[in-house]
Amino acid sequence: MSLMEILDISTKVVTAASAIAAVTPTAKDDGIVSLLRRIIDFLAFNVLNAKPAKK
Repeated sequence: MSLMEILDISTKVVTAASAIAAVTPTAKDDGIVSLLRRIIDFLAFNVLNAKPAKK
């Protein structure tokens, strides 16, 4: 599996999880999306740089 395929799949997973978290009322799925996002950030070496804007 190439790096581009991995990036493509990970982007789709995070997008789908974010959509599910947005339309469901529970906070538990929001935590799962947050965890997925932290894992992707870590794998992308995005540890201290770009962070989502505070709400």
